[in-house]
Amino acid sequence: MGELYEDMFELAPVSLWLEDYSALKQLFDRWRAERVEDLRAHLSGHPERTAECAAAIRLLRVNRHTLDLYGAADLAELSANLHRVFRDDMLHNFVWELEQLWSGQTHFRSQTVNYTLHGERLAITLRANVLPGHEATWSRVLLAIEDVTERTRGEQALRRSELYAKGLFEHSPVSLWVEDFSGVRKLLDEVRRQDIEDFRVFLDVHPDFVLRCMQEIRVLDVNQQTLEMFRAADKATLLGRLDEVFRGDMRTHFAEQLIELWHGRLFQQREVVNYALDGEKLHVYLQFSVLPGHEDSWDQVLVSLTDISARKKAEAYLEYLGQHDALTGLRNRGFFMDELARIERRGPWPASVIVLDLNDLKQTNDEFGHAGGDALLRRLGEVLRKAVERPATASRLGGDEFAILLPGADARHAEFTVEQVHELLALNNQYHAGHTLSVSIGWATSQDGERMEALLHRADQAMYEAKRRHYVRLGHDRRAMADRRST
Repeated sequence: MGELYEDMFELAPVSLWLEDYSALKQLFDRWRAERVEDLRAHLSGHPERTAECAAAIRLLRVNRHTLDLYGAADLAELSANLHRVFRDDMLHNFVWELEQLWSGQTHFRSQTVNYTLHGERLAITLRANVLPGHEATWSRVLLAIEDVTERTRGEQALRRSELYAKGLFEHSPVSLWVEDFSGVRKLLDEVRRQDIEDFRVFLDVHPDFVLRCMQEIRVLDVNQQTLEMFRAADKATLLGRLDEVFRGDMRTHFAEQLIELWHGRLFQQREVVNYALDGEKLHVYLQFSVLPGHEDSWDQVLVSLTDISARKKAEAYLEYLGQHDALTGLRNRGFFMDELARIERRGPWPASVIVLDLNDLKQTNDEFGHAGGDALLRRLGEVLRKAVERPATASRLGGDEFAILLPGADARHAEFTVEQVHELLALNNQYHAGHTLSVSIGWATSQDGERMEALLHRADQAMYEAKRRHYVRLGHDRRAMADRRST
């Protein structure tokens, strides 16, 4: 039986150390007699005594695995180099082990570090037991040491990876939301069991289902950019006021999102509108993805929101510039021609066109420079904006030429609008000293089957005749202007 135990000790797959702690126990007994009560405080006040404790421990035997692990040829080489094995950051754990023995523990376990004779750092798990029959003297203590270096490295790498991923999440320059859509998945599965084929029609018939699904979404986490983007002091504030963030057209957008989920599209992109907690409208680019490994339950979904409000404002401004005259704020020629074509195709009928030409613009430019002419153009823009209401539109066609388009307006409506323009011109001149704002006006109302191009031409001709009369009154009988431009 003795030989069997010898073989078990020698061939054990973990490092085994048989040590004699009797001198350490005698040292402890002497300190107790000296009224030492707090061992850690005692060693802290006398750091040389930690080394005295280590020297009191005598190594009796190790197994083959120990020699291989520490790179020693035999017990003698290992014993002679224990100062290279037990050093540096393992001393803190050694004091903790001494405290366990001081407090009467006959076995303990700790995580610590050792070093091989070649200087390689080992992360180890140590288990120590005072062997039965030696509790009074501590003359036989068995230590089992497991090398957990690779496992520790893996755990450290995992922690670093988790910290890296957390850092990416927390400090991402876009708003990130981790959400639980498992409740939404269950609701969709219930609908499927009803043999619903056209889910869009189902939502049209049951609009409340969209709200039910929205209420099932649980927000698990958000990052710092989310708090900044939505003007929230902290996560609790944001999560407690989500009804202020997701409102307005959000239900319509979410309905489309549900339809895509119904068809199995677990990655989605769309532009939506949210609101910050201070009420500011936010245009955001939403990307939705069910995280890998959660495709069956949808219990972890990553939603990223990129604030595109500045881009939308720029697009709106570019769209405005594409349809408006920068000087007067009225619609431009491109818009006017598009509207003519639209009315040509779709009506409503009848339609009327009023063409206006600013009088004496060249004279004003000659006398006061282009700044004076621009001021007159802006004043006429103000008059025309006040003179028309939707669906009528006023446009600057270029230079000193303007037009009012009146879809669905008969001749009586057109005459009334012309009268409005004259009244507003008179009022404008009362409030602006200096140059008088004067225009020549012509108008026409569509006849059965008449093309919009012909209608515009008739209005133009009427305006040219009014322009001619204007110059006759001024004593400058200029030639007819009917050929001045073509439409």
